Amino acid sequence: MKENIIIIIIVVLIVFLAIFYIIKAKKNGQKCIGCPYSKECSKKCCCNSTINEEETIKQNNSK
Repeated sequence: MKENIIIIIIVVLIVFLAIFYIIKAKKNGQKCIGCPYSKECSKKCCCNSTINEEETIKQNNSK
């Protein structure tokens, strides 16, 4: 029984800390949490723009 309580406390703590990190990041102006350019990007998320750039380069090279 004690083991279950300890596991539940650890899981709740992890979830609480994750939510706290997300709230703190959003208050600091990050639009896409985890993206290295999240504060500098004017788009919704820069992480996807690098994928789009790679696709554009591939399309241009195939022509």
